[in-house]
Amino acid sequence: MRVDVSVNASLARGGAGLVIVEATAVSPEGRITPACLGLWNDIQAEKLAYIVNEIKAAGAVPGIQIGHAGRKASANLPWEGDDHIVEGDPRGWPTLSPSAVAFGSNLPKVPHEMTLQDIRRVQDDFVAATRRARDAGFQWLELHFAHGYLAQSFFSVHANQRQDAYGGGYEGRCRFLLETLDAVRKEWPENLPLTARFGVIEFDGRDEQTLEESIDLTKAFRTRGLDMLNVSIGFSTPDAKIPWGSAFLAPIAERVRREAHIPVASAWGIDLPQIANETIEQGQLDLVMVGHAHLANPHWPYLAAKALGKEKPSWVLPAPYAHWLEHY
Repeated sequence: MRVDVSVNASLARGGAGLVIVEATAVSPEGRITPACLGLWNDIQAEKLAYIVNEIKAAGAVPGIQIGHAGRKASANLPWEGDDHIVEGDPRGWPTLSPSAVAFGSNLPKVPHEMTLQDIRRVQDDFVAATRRARDAGFQWLELHFAHGYLAQSFFSVHANQRQDAYGGGYEGRCRFLLETLDAVRKEWPENLPLTARFGVIEFDGRDEQTLEESIDLTKAFRTRGLDMLNVSIGFSTPDAKIPWGSAFLAPIAERVRREAHIPVASAWGIDLPQIANETIEQGQLDLVMVGHAHLANPHWPYLAAKALGKEKPSWVLPAPYAHWLEHY
């Protein structure tokens, strides 16, 4: 979505250690909606550099998530339908995917099956966006390999019906993700975190097989230089039966952590400070990502510090705030 500088800065001033600018498309057709943020030209990079400086000045690490929406692209804004823009509407555009298979439900548009040339071009777009993110001053990069978007679609048996090197069995379905990671790794500085958000499970009835394959792929990510995995859901089929609940992905993330030997994070269902703290203390997560709860309260870290009994909780905030709150 369009980036509001004040929102990013307020989250940083509210005590966040890391603020990630999410869902940044690597190309125009990679946007989820017409209003989504992009990083495919230098003008966008220049504007994002200003946001980087605002986040840093407010005391947080600036991160960015880059991705390509694949067959879920060309959609209306979530609060305006969250469905595909109808054919003939000039706001829409053709979508891409490993195979010409629609997601279904509210996203019925049949995507174009990507040629090998399309695959190379999109991978080059990821590299170019990585270079721009680096030069703009971002200090954390997250590859969006989740949520039924393009990279997840290559891995998913629901979306990928190819019979060439980028489909078929497990190795083919992993190829796009591994090649993209390899290409990005060459551009992103070794001393800065390179992470990925990846849907390790679909809740579609074949969960154990998907999870085992996801863990094997995560091992390959790690050997290729990925520093951390943000554990999420595949969202590759509208028929998934997701067991929404408090920190419901934490046990799954813990298994990924244990078997793939890589630090993990997650976000779903982690709204209360006590729950966030438990996932860390129990060794399920190495890092907690707080999304909706942080949007609802930009000072969530201060709330958490007080709830968890931290000495001088105000000092999770920048000094000009902390000093006066200590006397409040």
